[in-house]
Amino acid sequence: MNPMRTALMLLLAAPVFCQPPRGYTIPLIDLSRERQRQTVVDREPGQYLGHPTTVLLEDGRTVLAVYPKGHGRGAIVLKRSRDGGRTWSERLPVPDNWATSQETPTIHRVVDAKGKKRLILFSGLYPIRMSVSEDDGETWTPLAPIGNFGGVVAMASVERLRDGRYMALFHDDGRFLRGAGKPDRFIVYKTLSRDGGLTWSEPVAILSHPQAHLCEPGLVRSPDGKRIAVLLRENSRKFNSFVSFSDDEGETWSEPRELPGALTGDRHTAVYARDGRLFISFRDTTLQSFTRGDWVAWVGRFEDIEQGREGQYRVRLMQNYKQLDCCYPGVLRLPDDTILTTTYGHWSPGEPPYIVSIRLKLAELDRKARAARRGARTER
Repeated sequence: MNPMRTALMLLLAAPVFCQPPRGYTIPLIDLSRERQRQTVVDREPGQYLGHPTTVLLEDGRTVLAVYPKGHGRGAIVLKRSRDGGRTWSERLPVPDNWATSQETPTIHRVVDAKGKKRLILFSGLYPIRMSVSEDDGETWTPLAPIGNFGGVVAMASVERLRDGRYMALFHDDGRFLRGAGKPDRFIVYKTLSRDGGLTWSEPVAILSHPQAHLCEPGLVRSPDGKRIAVLLRENSRKFNSFVSFSDDEGETWSEPRELPGALTGDRHTAVYARDGRLFISFRDTTLQSFTRGDWVAWVGRFEDIEQGREGQYRVRLMQNYKQLDCCYPGVLRLPDDTILTTTYGHWSPGEPPYIVSIRLKLAELDRKARAARRGARTER
């Protein structure tokens, strides 16, 4: 066979990977001036408050929020809301050694094989440490190492697997996995718990990329439960965010591929609305975006992520006044389909960041999107 013809046939048979757009074309809904949606969770003059995560208890009303006094590193603060985020308690008592936290805390609900519920809180770098509550956050154990390993934004995502185990993901860049290392490749790791979050296995590397810096994994399970996606921050700022999929409960993962610009951001946190659509909140790091550096969200479907589509629309939740320093969001869905999302940011020019929560429903956003489309048609 003619060598040139053979080469052409091989070229035509090879998969084609198109670089996704660096911006987006879907509508943008701006809620940043709707102050009636905004509730201040915590604010302290002259004090940096940042990087919160939240958990909703089974009564559908009680929310716990944890965050550090400082940029990642700093004493962990705990607050509670008993009315779905409308009001918040004073700072609650916590173990003394929560003041030694070196990194962003994360909080999760887990349940063991006997139905015992507990809350677990992680604090990263080296070693990753964990605190446990078995009375819905009233009392906690001190932070204690879960093993001889460390990582960044420890256990940003925790997912219950079909067999009852829990899978937690985190990343490291070579500095903290085994202690005093040196910066190297960004690698995403998984660790498993078989006893309802009390103990965790040695970490196993699952994802990396030869050029992109993949980190801060955010897990999303498909509506039918058969597939798990992980959305990934890209820290070199040369690419869009990435996604990888697992069809075997996290045992193997697809090759990471870039997401559309519409889903590019840091620390993706997702929740399903009642109608099956996803609300995913993150810091906007889209390379071409009017809201770059702000607190934003994306609304679409799991199939949009699978098929590389832009989704339905984006939402600007609040304007951040210090570029790329905001928005490690907690995202929860309340029983009435209200979405409660909570994060930190420089919400007042020239002042340190503080913690704010916002309540919304997708039906409200849909009405705004329809009005925006009607306005666009009228202008044409």
